[in-house]
Amino acid sequence: MDKRIIGFLGIIVILAAALRFSYLNFKPLSLNWDEVSHGYNAYSVMKTGMDQWGERLPILNFRAYGDYPTALNLYLTIPFIFLLGLSELSIRLPHALLGVLTIVSVYFLTWGVTRNKNVSLLASLLAGIGPWYFFTSQFVLQSNLSVFLLITAGALFVNRERNKLFLPLSLLTLFLTLFSYHTTRIFSPLLLLGAILIYRDELKNKLVYIFSALFIILSALIFINPASRARGDLLFLIDQGAVNRIIESRNASNLPSIVKRLLYNRPVYFTEQFLKNYVSYFSPQFLFINGGTQYQFSIPGRGLIYPINLPFFYIGLILLLTLAKKEKNYRLIFLWLILSPIPASLTNESFTVIRATTMLPIPEILISMGFFWTLGKIHKNYKWLLWGAYFGALFIFTETYLSDYGSSYKKNYAFAWQYGYKEVVAYAKENYQSYDKIIVTKKYGEPHEYFLFFLSWNPSDYQTDSNKIAFQKSDWFWVDRFDKFYFVNDWQVLEMKLESGGKIDCSNIRCLLITGPNNYPPGWKNLKTVSFLDGSPAFEIYENK
Repeated sequence: MDKRIIGFLGIIVILAAALRFSYLNFKPLSLNWDEVSHGYNAYSVMKTGMDQWGERLPILNFRAYGDYPTALNLYLTIPFIFLLGLSELSIRLPHALLGVLTIVSVYFLTWGVTRNKNVSLLASLLAGIGPWYFFTSQFVLQSNLSVFLLITAGALFVNRERNKLFLPLSLLTLFLTLFSYHTTRIFSPLLLLGAILIYRDELKNKLVYIFSALFIILSALIFINPASRARGDLLFLIDQGAVNRIIESRNASNLPSIVKRLLYNRPVYFTEQFLKNYVSYFSPQFLFINGGTQYQFSIPGRGLIYPINLPFFYIGLILLLTLAKKEKNYRLIFLWLILSPIPASLTNESFTVIRATTMLPIPEILISMGFFWTLGKIHKNYKWLLWGAYFGALFIFTETYLSDYGSSYKKNYAFAWQYGYKEVVAYAKENYQSYDKIIVTKKYGEPHEYFLFFLSWNPSDYQTDSNKIAFQKSDWFWVDRFDKFYFVNDWQVLEMKLESGGKIDCSNIRCLLITGPNNYPPGWKNLKTVSFLDGSPAFEIYENK
C-alpha cells in the first residue's frame, strides 16, 4: 500500500471510530435485555468459570433466557470487563472496536476482488458511515463478531497469494464464525462448499479438503444440537401459526380434497414464504427506504443504506453478473450475495436486519463498483460534478441520519430499549437496607437480569442463593426471585402473585414496589416515577404504608 492509500484509509478509520466511540455509554439509549444477559454471563464466567446457570465454560451456546445465544462473544467481552468493570462501556466497547476493524477488512476484501484502490476506499467509507454498520456496532450483538470474522476470512482468502499463512488463517477465521452467530452456522458451510467448487483447480492442498470435511461435519453436529436449534425452532417458517394457516386455507377452499392437499401443505407453504422473504432482502424497500421492522436494529422509516446509493447498487449488480462469468473472485462475491439472505429467509419474521448481516459488505462493494463505472462514462470535464453531487448528498444523508438517531429516535423509541431499568435499579440499591422485600414488574421483560447486571451481583452468591426461584416454562427460563428481590408479571401485581406459585406477603414488613404505570395495590404510597424520554411514564415506585 502506498502512503496516499494508507492516509485515506486512516482518515476513514478515524472517522468511523469517532462516530462509534462518541457517547458509547448512552447511545443507543439503555442496555437491552440481550446486552445485560451477555454482560452478566461474561462477568459470571470471569468470576466463577460458569455462566449464571452453572454451566462451566460454555462453548457452543449459553442458556441466557432459553434462546441459547452463541458463546464466543462472552469470551470477547471478558477482558474488557476485567479492565473496566461491569458496565455499559465495558460490554459495548468491543463491539465498537469490531465495527472499526471491520472497515479495514472491507477495504482488503474489496481490493482482493477488484484490484482497484478507489473502489476499495469508497467501499470502506460506506461501511464506516453507513446506517447498517454504524447502528449495529453501537451495542452488543452477536452479529458484530460474525460480520467481522466473515469479512476478514474473505479478505484473507482473496489475498492468499500475498502470504502463505493467509489461506490457513482464512479457514481458521471462517471456522470461528460457527461460534459467533446462528446465521453464520448456516451461511459459512454453504460459502465454504461454494468456494471449493469455484477454486477447485487452485485449492489442491489436502489439508484444505480435510479441514473442509471437518468443518462440514462440525457444522452438522452443531446444527443437530438441541441448544443450538432452540432459537431457530422458535423462529422457523413452519411454526404452529403457519400450520394453522395451512389448515384454514385448506378448509376454506372449495377445490376437490386431493387438490387442496396438493396446494395447501407444509412444503408448498415453506417454498412460497421462503421465496417471498428471500426476494424481499434485495428490495429497495428494505435496503434503501424503510429498513427493518424491529425498532432495536434500525431507525424506523430509514433504509440501511443511504438512498443516494440506490442506482449505483443495481449498476454494480449488473457489473458483478458480467464479471462473475470471467473471474473467480467475482464469482465468489456473487455466490456470497445469493447465499446471504438464506438464514434470514428461513424465519417467520420479515425484514430482519441482524439476520441479514451475512449480506455485508457486498452492497458496499457493488455500490462502489457502480459509482466508478458511472464516473468512467462521464466526460473528464464533468467528472467533478458527479463527485461533488455524490459526496454532497452522502454528507447530507449522513448528517440527517445521525441527527435523527441522536434526537427523535432516542426520544420516540426509548421503550424498545427497556429504558428505565438502570434508574430503578439505582433507586433500589440506594434504598436496599430500608425494605424487607423489593418487588419488580416483568412488564418490560426479564428484570432480574438488569438487577444482576447493574448491581454487579456476585455470581457465586447468585448461583448458590437458597432464596432463588428459577424455573423453565414454555421453552423459556424464568426467575421469580433472588435475595430479597421478587419479580412479578404486570397483571399479577395487584394480587402480588408469582408465576411460579404463591403470593408475596407484605403485611407487617416494609415492601418496595417497582411497577408499571397505574398498577399498584390500594393504599400504597407513590415515591417516584421514571419516565421514558418522550415524557410518558415507564415505571412507578411505591411503598406499602
